[in-house]
Amino acid sequence: MSAMLIHNIGQIVSGDYLSPIVEGDSILVDDGKIVEIGVGIPALEGMFIINANGTTVCPGLIDSHVHPVIGDYTPRQKVVDFIASCVHGGVTRMISAGEVHMPGRPTGAIGTKSMAIVGAKAWSSYRPGGMKVQGGGLLLQAGLTEADFEEMASEGVRHLGEVGLGGYHDWNKVAEMVRWAKRSGMTVMMHIGGASIPGSDAIRAEHAIKVDPDVASHLNGGPTAAALGDIERIITETDAALEIIQCGNVAIVPQIIELARKHNALGRVIIGTDMPSGTGVIPLGMLRTVTWVSALGDISPEQTIAMATGSTADVYNLLAGRIAPGLEADLVVMDAPIGSVAKDALETIRIGDTPGISGVIIDGELVVNKSRNTPPAQRQMEAIS
Repeated sequence: MSAMLIHNIGQIVSGDYLSPIVEGDSILVDDGKIVEIGVGIPALEGMFIINANGTTVCPGLIDSHVHPVIGDYTPRQKVVDFIASCVHGGVTRMISAGEVHMPGRPTGAIGTKSMAIVGAKAWSSYRPGGMKVQGGGLLLQAGLTEADFEEMASEGVRHLGEVGLGGYHDWNKVAEMVRWAKRSGMTVMMHIGGASIPGSDAIRAEHAIKVDPDVASHLNGGPTAAALGDIERIITETDAALEIIQCGNVAIVPQIIELARKHNALGRVIIGTDMPSGTGVIPLGMLRTVTWVSALGDISPEQTIAMATGSTADVYNLLAGRIAPGLEADLVVMDAPIGSVAKDALETIRIGDTPGISGVIIDGELVVNKSRNTPPAQRQMEAIS
């Protein structure tokens, strides 16, 4: 793997909510990792060179909420290659909220444990379009034991899918299983709001407070939003990450942001899509949700990008999501689209337009040279091998 130098960058977005801009115009990458960020880093012989032409570079977006099966296909919408298509929307990693749409999905303790292990192992070695998918989001079922969680963790299962998704709602037992999962090093996400799939039910703040998840999933609806009173209780009575998604209620997003701002919790907000769902497959779902949160919530674009990158990486303990030395070189090159009144990518997001992507880099490899899904960028990066 050859070294890569990205130079002539207009803005570098760090992915860090508290320090969202990095000073510099160059990023040096080697062996799939970011090595240096600075001004005028010199090119050496043999390097792969990218001229960003004054555009914006940010970390690859991390979709905190997807429902894959095994393979780049969704039976929910009968669509193939949707995951690879999302790479063209600047997404470089996805987190499974549970392989709930898997045809013939096994249930019961043995079935759900087996499905989680298969999902984790299958996705660890399969990267459609370069996409990294953290699969195997365990869906809780009666009969699981603490030994089961220890076994799953040893086999690569790193998180629980949406707790409460489906018909298992013995909340005392669920809370015990969540404690087992956390002791095994797993991150826990929890369905919040109205019912989604058949057999599920509405889940409120009282349930989240009892269960104590790491992520309060889709506060703006999956697809039905939680009540504002419940959302405020989750913000104030838990430490959970506060997830906003594409396939939900857009009207409530500004109100969620205001509650988070009121309680000094904006740094806990993360962004996902919750696709595929009945709402559909949306390759630009992450970019669209980033613009919603920024434009409707009056948050700086660079901080909103951090919600979709570094903040999610923190929740899931990923060595990605930020532009910093030693982290995975997952990067997106973007600019204002042709025809927008904006002059750069950040202004584009601030006014609610979708940026144009001219390059996506995963583990230091250029996997997209001009997106097939975003509008064309005003300025295009140039790759020189």
